[in-house]
Amino acid sequence: SFSGDGTFYQPGLGSCGKQNDESDMIAALSSSLMSQGHYCGKQITVEYGGKSVDVTIVDSCPGCSEGDMDLSPAAFSELASFDKGRIPITW
Repeated sequence: SFSGDGTFYQPGLGSCGKQNDESDMIAALSSSLMSQGHYCGKQITVEYGGKSVDVTIVDSCPGCSEGDMDLSPAAFSELASFDKGRIPITW
C-alpha cells in the first residue's frame, strides 16, 4: 500500500488514452508509477479520514511523488471538501 498527498485536478485526455471529465471517478498517479505501464484501468480504493472512494487510474501526474494521487473533483469530494486542497491519503 502507498501513502501520500491527495489533490484534485481538471481531467481531460489522460495518458492512458481515454477522455474523462470531472464527474468521473478517476485518478492520476505519479509519472514514476505510470511509466511501469500496468496501472492504466486499474481500480484503486483511496482512503482519508475514515472515508474511502474507488477510482480508476487513467492519467499521469508529473508533479506527484510516488504515493501521491491527483483525483477528479467527483472523487475528491467523496473524501473531503475542496477548500482542504491537499489531504493525506492511503491507497
